[in-house]
Amino acid sequence: MIHSKKISGPIIFGEVLFDCFPDGSRVLGGAPFNVAWHSQAFGLQPLFISRVGNDPLGREVRSAMLDWGMATSGLQLDSTHATGIVDVSFNDGEPSYNIVENSAWDFIDNQEIPPIDNQHFLYHGSLALRNPLAAASLADLQQHCSQSIFIDVNLRPPWWEKSLIEKSIRKARWIKLNVDELALIVPEHPDTDSRIRYLLLHLDVELIIVTLGEAGAMAASHNEWCSVQPEKGSNVVDTVGAGDAFSSVLLLGLYKAWPLQQILNRAQQFASAVVGLRGATTQDKTFYKPFINDWDL
Repeated sequence: MIHSKKISGPIIFGEVLFDCFPDGSRVLGGAPFNVAWHSQAFGLQPLFISRVGNDPLGREVRSAMLDWGMATSGLQLDSTHATGIVDVSFNDGEPSYNIVENSAWDFIDNQEIPPIDNQHFLYHGSLALRNPLAAASLADLQQHCSQSIFIDVNLRPPWWEKSLIEKSIRKARWIKLNVDELALIVPEHPDTDSRIRYLLLHLDVELIIVTLGEAGAMAASHNEWCSVQPEKGSNVVDTVGAGDAFSSVLLLGLYKAWPLQQILNRAQQFASAVVGLRGATTQDKTFYKPFINDWDL
């Protein structure tokens, strides 16, 4: 492991990539990257751990992070594998995604991760488990941050295995997933509430957050259940990154120890604003100002 300046914020681990569209345009993203981007805007100063190729796209990632004020000590450089891309195609207006295999972020190397102590929150998705090398690096990080792990489940066929997901959620303190993913993980129970209760009973988990699409979201702990619905009349440009925006405020609220209902309300509020953007993130810092002021950050 290399040495770097002291880490103050959460650790965010996983993919950074470009969504590449048929018209030749591309958008920087990847769920963990989006969460890290928003977290930086909200003042958390995260350490984002990923890997990019020694190529123009990789340099674009690093430049964007530096311009945004993000630490780059966790961004590894790969001379063998290219920076990650997702080929986006459309059929009757519905998008489909080819998450290109053997991208640089599939090979995040444990030996190049800055030293971490167990005082940090660790956020990661499930897509980073698809390659054994990145999965092994994540497993080492999970040991170092074993008390405070947030897993954001993103089941992207064919890049997931139920056994790996089950193993990973057993290490988590907080779990976020959508209602369809919950049904895939706990198929033996008939409805959302019973599936949540099953996980609370059988896992050493503090909180489960389930997103419900247009119906909002719910969160459940051993002694509290909360829900939130989107405000009507939200301006929707596209829904890309809405779930990541929601996750970023969940992470912020857990980090700041806000009450659970307040966390849900604010996460939904921010996600409803992000769907008014084209794409998952913005480089306009004024976009975040109303939330920073309202939430007294």
